[in-house]
Amino acid sequence: MEYVKEIFARYDRQCIRVYQAHRNTIAKEAVALQTFGESFNMNRMTWIKPSFLWLMYRSNWGTKKNQEYILAVDVYQSKFDELLQKAVLTSPDSASYIGTQWEKAFEKTEVYCQWDPDRNVNGNAVNRAAIQIGLKGDTLRDFLKVGICRIEDLTPLVRKWNEQRKKGKLNIKELPVEKIYSVKDRGIRNRLNMK
Repeated sequence: MEYVKEIFARYDRQCIRVYQAHRNTIAKEAVALQTFGESFNMNRMTWIKPSFLWLMYRSNWGTKKNQEYILAVDVYQSKFDELLQKAVLTSPDSASYIGTQWEKAFEKTEVYCQWDPDRNVNGNAVNRAAIQIGLKGDTLRDFLKVGICRIEDLTPLVRKWNEQRKKGKLNIKELPVEKIYSVKDRGIRNRLNMK
């Protein structure tokens, strides 16, 4: 199946919302500080995901070990766009790279892009892709310092929605509304294999 590769997200004029699942100590510290603190491991790659339902699939609605707390992280659009400028696909795409171009780009980058099938409320794949962006090193440090507008704990809402979902009573209109986040830069679109 060929998936639509566009970024679907919740955003306003200033920020785009991404989601992460963490354990209690990291999440509570992040909400209190409005950035990630000492409990957060700066030496690992961290992934940000604009698709709420993809993260619900990945974290099993916040029930997987060390993924019990769901954070909404509002990122300045200027910073998010900067990440897209630097991003390299996690696996080469023959239409985007020639010869050893991908290997060289992959070795140098601190921003990774991966596309996975997006999901519906029951975890079934839908015919569009969900983007994940991985950050590490100086790019991650810079992102934590100047990229975050606000962090909100969605855990109570996620638990409520999951209970409703399991009983077949979830009103999907209550979930975050996501629409296409326009990426017009032809270079980014080609490099990230956006269709």
